[in-house]
Amino acid sequence: MLRIGIVGTARILPSHLRGMRALLQAGLADFRITALVGRTTAGAMAFRRRGEGPAPRPPVGAPGDPLAAEHLYVSDVHPDTLPECFGDVRAMLDAGCVDAVLLLTPVHLHHTQAIACLEAGVHVLCEKPLAVSVRAGRAMVEAALRHGRVLGVAEGVAYDATVRLQAWAVRGGVVGPVEMVLMGGVGTGAWSPDRIVAETPWRHRKLEAGGGPSIDIGVHQFDHIRAVAGEVAEVTAMTARFAPERVTPGPDGSVSQRVHPDVEDTFHAVFRLATGGLGHVSFSWAGHGDPTFWPGGPVVYGGRGVLKGRRWQPEGGAEVDLASLAGAEAQQDAWFPGGIRDTKALQFLDFLRAVSGGPTMEADGDQGLADLACAMAVLESAAARQVVRVADVLSGAVDAYQRPIDTAHGLGGLT
Repeated sequence: MLRIGIVGTARILPSHLRGMRALLQAGLADFRITALVGRTTAGAMAFRRRGEGPAPRPPVGAPGDPLAAEHLYVSDVHPDTLPECFGDVRAMLDAGCVDAVLLLTPVHLHHTQAIACLEAGVHVLCEKPLAVSVRAGRAMVEAALRHGRVLGVAEGVAYDATVRLQAWAVRGGVVGPVEMVLMGGVGTGAWSPDRIVAETPWRHRKLEAGGGPSIDIGVHQFDHIRAVAGEVAEVTAMTARFAPERVTPGPDGSVSQRVHPDVEDTFHAVFRLATGGLGHVSFSWAGHGDPTFWPGGPVVYGGRGVLKGRRWQPEGGAEVDLASLAGAEAQQDAWFPGGIRDTKALQFLDFLRAVSGGPTMEADGDQGLADLACAMAVLESAAARQVVRVADVLSGAVDAYQRPIDTAHGLGGLT
């Protein structure tokens, strides 16, 4: 039985607990949550056992958003074991009560907390994005390698049913060579045009978040693009900040929070795949009026037709659902063990298997770092107003946008 610590009692935690519960109920894993770490011990108690501790915070976001998941307690996941509660990571590590951790703290804390855990011999599954900068993420990956521990990213995109099908169709030659990829949208419904995203002001501060939607949403998008269409070679991007102030309205209409962002709220980028295909990716937390998204995104144009979500339309042929194609059905047991399709459950199962000596996680630290490098290439390109090679961002050769972040976090001086 693996002992799991959860570091960070954020609003995303209930959706992770729901996935963990699904694994235990299906008999697919053997673990217990033995530690909860909050900013205070009382904060950790909010998730320990139903009926004790502070009242849960109300969910945020629209229905279906992981941040809006129903509040759960560890006692709902497994009533036979209750975790110890701590106010900091070091106290948890000193107690020696965990073998692995799920790290759910704000982005700028990821690298220091993850490295502390890895150095203590504890495996780490870190919420996306991997880190506040590429240099910080690279330090995490190197620490995992140095100490022989698993580093994974809680990035559920690659485990999604539609993404599985899209990747299968492209890699199996159904779509043909990828020529164009289109992905993105304007507006969110919940946070546009000027709400504080998820009621977390740090998301709008460069030194704490790394960037705006280029990072927070961009790592999801590039993970999807890379899973389906392959590696991104270069990026050309522009960004903007359309809302100079963001607020959280109180129940009486007054403003309960306000922040003046120093990161973008909108980005548009074109990119070239390593295979030569072209693409466009965008996202905006701004936008007045109804949101707009690419239909069935991403849209993939290949040499044999167009793919929109699960809908495949071969050139000159009738549209079909990818799942109906010969060969797709045979993949279901491998993709969805026990019939589970909850992406957080699947990524956690993948992590547990890697920790137990199984194959490397699909969403391991290297993959999270590659996603982050693509997303940071957007911001580096916008800052430099030129084409940026993702390999140069990954290596650190291009880092002008990130230098103030790295300096603030002791990761390297300005040059």
